[in-house]
Amino acid sequence: MNGLTDGQRAALRETLLKEKHELERRLRANDRFGAADPLTATTGELSTYDNHPGDVGSEVFERGKDIALNEHDQHHLSDVNDALARMDEGSYGRCAICGEPIPFERLQAMPTTEYCVKHVPDREHSERRPVEEQLLAPPFGRTSLDEQEAGAFDGEDAWQIVESWGNSNSPAMAEDPEVDDYDRMYVEADENDGYVEAYESFVATDLYGQHVSVVRNRQYRDYMKNNEGEPLLEPDPQWNPEDDDAL
Repeated sequence: MNGLTDGQRAALRETLLKEKHELERRLRANDRFGAADPLTATTGELSTYDNHPGDVGSEVFERGKDIALNEHDQHHLSDVNDALARMDEGSYGRCAICGEPIPFERLQAMPTTEYCVKHVPDREHSERRPVEEQLLAPPFGRTSLDEQEAGAFDGEDAWQIVESWGNSNSPAMAEDPEVDDYDRMYVEADENDGYVEAYESFVATDLYGQHVSVVRNRQYRDYMKNNEGEPLLEPDPQWNPEDDDAL
């Protein structure tokens, strides 16, 4: 015995048969969610090749969605047929792993299930990662390499770039207690990005290393404000070091 009464088994069979007929009707009526039609049928073009690949972007998206919906219904129909076959064999309602009866309430919620709650495959969140991450130690996106004094772009750097566009914090919650600018609130906002020494970001030359020029950017302003550039660089006569807006 599988723990189900005749009435419960009959009710579950009726539910499975209804699902089977509805899935078969849906797959038959919509011609596999339109996936059987050529892509040109929805674009109105003689060919999917056009002046720009973006011209058929919406149609390609819809086609991918049609295929996914069709595969979902086909997989569900296969599960329904398997459940009906188990019901005919007399094994329906028992866990395929431990053989214990599956509660009627669980079968009502998921009539096609083969497992009790304890033995459902992949119950836990999957920790499987892309095979490429085997070459990364530790995996990119989940790391901070600052303590290792590594210059590589890591997960923390990726987050800092995203955070620089804004978050829900206020200046009072910033890492730097002296910050008064929403644009400088993200973690390690004063960290050099793309250069080591500040002057590397504003001193430039031509292709041959000649014609030295100075780009008066934020790093240049800070450099001059801290009196680090004298006498190699001259202050900008139009800039007041006390004017925070110039930064």
